[in-house]
Amino acid sequence: MTRKARLITDKDKTISVIDDRLYGSFIEHLGRAVYDGIYEPGHPCADEDGFRTDVIGLVKDLNVPVVRYPGGNFVSNYFWEDGVGPKENRKKRLDLAWSTTEPNEVGISEFVKWAKKADTSVMMAVNLGTRGTADALNLLEYCNLDTDSYYANLRREHGDEKPFGFKLWCMGNEMDGHWQVGHKTAYEYGRLAAETAKAMKMMDDSIECVACGSANIDQPTFATWEKEVLEQAYEYVDYISLHQYFDKKDGTTEDFFASIDNLDEFINTIASICDDVKKAKNSDKTVYLSFDEWNCWYHTIAQDDERMKNDPWGLAPHLLEDDYTFEDAVVNGLALIKFINHSDRVKIACLAQLVNVIAPIRTEKEGPAWKQTIYYPYEHASKYGRGTALRAQIITDTHNTVKHGEVTDVEAAVVLSKDEDLLTVFAVNRNVNEDIELEVELNGFEGFTAASWQALESDDMLLTNDAGNERVKPADKTEIIFGNGVLKATLKSSSWNVIVLRKAA
Repeated sequence: MTRKARLITDKDKTISVIDDRLYGSFIEHLGRAVYDGIYEPGHPCADEDGFRTDVIGLVKDLNVPVVRYPGGNFVSNYFWEDGVGPKENRKKRLDLAWSTTEPNEVGISEFVKWAKKADTSVMMAVNLGTRGTADALNLLEYCNLDTDSYYANLRREHGDEKPFGFKLWCMGNEMDGHWQVGHKTAYEYGRLAAETAKAMKMMDDSIECVACGSANIDQPTFATWEKEVLEQAYEYVDYISLHQYFDKKDGTTEDFFASIDNLDEFINTIASICDDVKKAKNSDKTVYLSFDEWNCWYHTIAQDDERMKNDPWGLAPHLLEDDYTFEDAVVNGLALIKFINHSDRVKIACLAQLVNVIAPIRTEKEGPAWKQTIYYPYEHASKYGRGTALRAQIITDTHNTVKHGEVTDVEAAVVLSKDEDLLTVFAVNRNVNEDIELEVELNGFEGFTAASWQALESDDMLLTNDAGNERVKPADKTEIIFGNGVLKATLKSSSWNVIVLRKAA
């Protein structure tokens, strides 16, 4: 018997307008993300500032709206002053987070130049590990103010007459983690985040602030951390962060695909805590969620730990350079579907990271840049996932998994574009054994016709891409039946699908 799934969507039943920043990313001073990643003077593709134009081109194709910088764990002992001014005067400093040496050839001004060339904006982080409110204010003045004052004038002396105007600021990083330099209790961090955000908004009331949530859902203080932090900082912050990395620890592809369902519980739990604190404080503001670290990460952890232990203090070593598989791409597609369907609360999300370090883009020193398997779901969502998320009812068969029990065959999200001329169905068939006949009932979309269908398909779950061979890439599909407001398509087992309908002119 053929397995089937039915998706019912109505133009008038919406979840939320999607914040473009849902498709953000992340560059940390870690491994080869910056050096030999975005920045490689002397490379055949390097521009006058040392930035690789081939990498910039791949980033621009992704249309990344915001990039979190400079960390990550790195930021918790970051001295931003080391990376400004004449390069010959900059200090080299040991990075305790990743046991490497930071040359500070790329600092704030350089990264701003890169961001402009890549058509993106910067989500800046302040060090609340080894530093605090005063240093955060100095950094904010340097970056954002057009005043006749010390740090604003220092920026001008360094060649940047106009402020950078960063609007989004992270109040530290993963401060609940014992591995973090400057690790704090929830109360200690909550008070510091509150006073820092309050003071920063006194200096520049146009900014938004992101408080640190739990480093992951498995932290022993998960949920109690968020509650305590928000009790201290609710009125001064605009978002609380969520971090989650997916791995194949369960052993099977079926369970790897099923594990993504944990995101629903994670998001709903933190949203409920935000609302409980809001109610307790009788506040009229809503704190939203910033899922500013997410990705698959498991391929290189053991060898990375070994390298940092036995060969520390290197300059731009190969760290966290996961070779992503076909099944990793499907998992990331499932995560993007979850974010779209929770876009009423998740306003920001940052794929961690962007280049070389657990990244969709990889480079070779003095060589080519190429797209990893996970590049494509991210590209598709960024291109077609902007507009309004529609509430879609899914009626689907289920299949059994070892660790997660019965799970749905199909997961899907539906987005109506900002101009309301494109309707996109994102769908994953996570049944690894059987194809699924998908039927989509579209209500209120008269005049739309099927325009395109792209899919990632493979029978080899461990297939990867490299510089010379792009084995995993989208295929154009044509077997769509569409009429009388109903679309039909057969989704191959273990596949990521993007079906686009266009309104007739």
